[in-house]
Amino acid sequence: MPTFPFELVSPEKLLFTGEVEAVVVPGTEGEFTVLKDHAPVMSGMKPGIVEIDGGSSAKRRLFVRGGFADVSPKGLTILAEQAIPLEDLNAAQLDADIQGAEEEIAATRDDETRRRATEKRDQLKELRAALKI
Repeated sequence: MPTFPFELVSPEKLLFTGEVEAVVVPGTEGEFTVLKDHAPVMSGMKPGIVEIDGGSSAKRRLFVRGGFADVSPKGLTILAEQAIPLEDLNAAQLDADIQGAEEEIAATRDDETRRRATEKRDQLKELRAALKI
């Protein structure tokens, strides 16, 4: 199968760069698969799983929390708000993190701290829902 250049970037680091055969993107209008010579498109992304098929190499799956996908004649670039390889996640730790955020929300009296804790809890719940674990 023909390949094309792909990059996945988050604010923290470059998570993937290389030639791939296909990438499944969780677009805001629904998932779509990018193959070589895909029509140019720019799409927002919802929280979900990006699946990278490198052909002969193992498939990789990463959770992304929103961002943008840009398909151009030069390939695909994903600019993710946050991206985490699925192998770095486990259900028990997510549940504990969600519980900790809820306790912080209940205990705080400061509006800004409550807002940050609520945002963190919501992100963790989105991650849990996207993983379906």
